[in-house]
Order: sequence, then C-alpha cells, then structure tokens
Amino acid sequence: MKRSIYVNKKKNDKKKYIWIGVSSAIVLIVIVGAIILVKQYPQLIETKPNTTDIAKEKTEQLEQPVQEEIEPPKQTEVTEEPAKQQEQPLENGGYIEGQTLPTEPTYVDGVLIANKKYPLPADFAPGENKEARAAFEKMAADAKTAGFELNAFSTYRSYEYQEVLYNNYVSRDGKENADRYSARPGYSEHQTGLAFDIGEKGKEDLWLTAEFGESEAGKWLVENAHKYGFILRYPKGKEAITGYMYESWHFRYLGVELATKVKESNLTLEEYLGIQ
Repeated sequence: MKRSIYVNKKKNDKKKYIWIGVSSAIVLIVIVGAIILVKQYPQLIETKPNTTDIAKEKTEQLEQPVQEEIEPPKQTEVTEEPAKQQEQPLENGGYIEGQTLPTEPTYVDGVLIANKKYPLPADFAPGENKEARAAFEKMAADAKTAGFELNAFSTYRSYEYQEVLYNNYVSRDGKENADRYSARPGYSEHQTGLAFDIGEKGKEDLWLTAEFGESEAGKWLVENAHKYGFILRYPKGKEAITGYMYESWHFRYLGVELATKVKESNLTLEEYLGIQ
C-alpha cells in the first residue's frame, strides 16, 4: 500500500515539473517575440510626456518678459506738435547763431515781442496775462452761443518748462525738425503769458493739428478772434517770416484795436511792426 502511494506521488511530481517547463518556455517565447516586435515596429510604443517637464516649460514661458516698444519722452501736458508743411527748414532754425538772452524784454511800438530774433530774459515770468484770460473767456462764451465750446489748453509757460518741452522734442524728432514747431527756451511766446493754444472741447483729436483750422470752430476763431484782441500768430505760408510752421491753434493777445489792424492788413505781426 505504501509503495503504491509513493509511485503515485512520483508521477505527480513529474507532471508538475513538465508544466513548469512548458510555462517557462511559453513565457520565454512571449518575451522574445515582444522584443522582436518592438525592434521592428518602434512606433507602436507611445512615450507619455513628462508632466513635470511640461509644467516647468509653461512656467518658463509665462515668466518671459514682454517686449515693449520704446516710446519718445512723455510730455506733462498737451503741447504743440509739428504739422505737415511744404516749406523748407530755415538756416539754424531761424535763430541768430551765438545770440545770448537779454536782461530786459523787447517792446516794439509798445508790443512785447518774443520770436526767434528777439528772445526774453530767462527770469522773465509774468504768468498768464489776466486781461488776455478775460478776453478769452468772453470769446469762449460767444463761441458757445455760436455752437462751439472752446478750451485754452496751453497758455503761460515758464522758461524752465519750455526748456523741458523743447529738449524732449529734440530727443524725439531732432533739432532741425523741433525748431520748426517748438521754441527754444527764452524764445517762446508762451513765456509772455499772452499766447493761448486753443481747441474745441469734444474734438481733442483735432487739437494741435492743421485740420483744426479747417473745422467750423477753427474757421470761426480765425474770423472772429480779433474782435476779442487775438490774432492767429503763425499763419500758412509764413514760416520764412515767423520762423514756425502753420499753427491753427496758436493765438496771440494784442488787444482789440491792434489785433483788428493786424487782421485787416493780412500781415504777420513781424510784417506789421516791420521787424524780422
């Protein structure tokens, strides 16, 4: 009986070893087959991207600095800009080479002069002229009745402020171009307190442009400003005389009597007074 059990156990062990051998052979065949398949068809294996690397890449992209366009020097208030003109620049911008600023302002026939030949002292600082302001307010009130709301957006400027403006324009456009539309410090009419840059409220896009002169408000100003003591200071086609491009917005206060005479003469202030 014991011998029979032993024989059966031996047979079972033999079968067990056979199955182990067969299973190992199958596993080996599968592994070898898989290796051969991968070598022949590598595209069947997809490599998932490393999420850590992706997150790092996105972070680096967000941290890249944004390229900003360099802009010209900023101005602290709206001031004169060059208009499109056909006239050629004046020699030395119309200024007298080597001229120094005077110690006293220049008056011709009682009229305070500030142009490229007759500068003002650096310390001349009268502020905005009260008579000119009152005249403007009366003109603005009458213009409103006619349907235009006027604004004097730039009047008196000190020597120091004009110096900042002019230097900014030179940095942006070059000295030759800047001299055609902006006064050097000491030579600006705005320093007299009698120059008013005027525009129409609600149409700020026309301020400091030649197009303002073609607007209804601009036309009204040219035709009526003398009644309140103002003249258009730098008219078209007079750059060789005034030294500046046409400025449809720049008006000078002279008083009603003189402004009317200059208006009726169709001359610039320089021509009317017989000065350069």
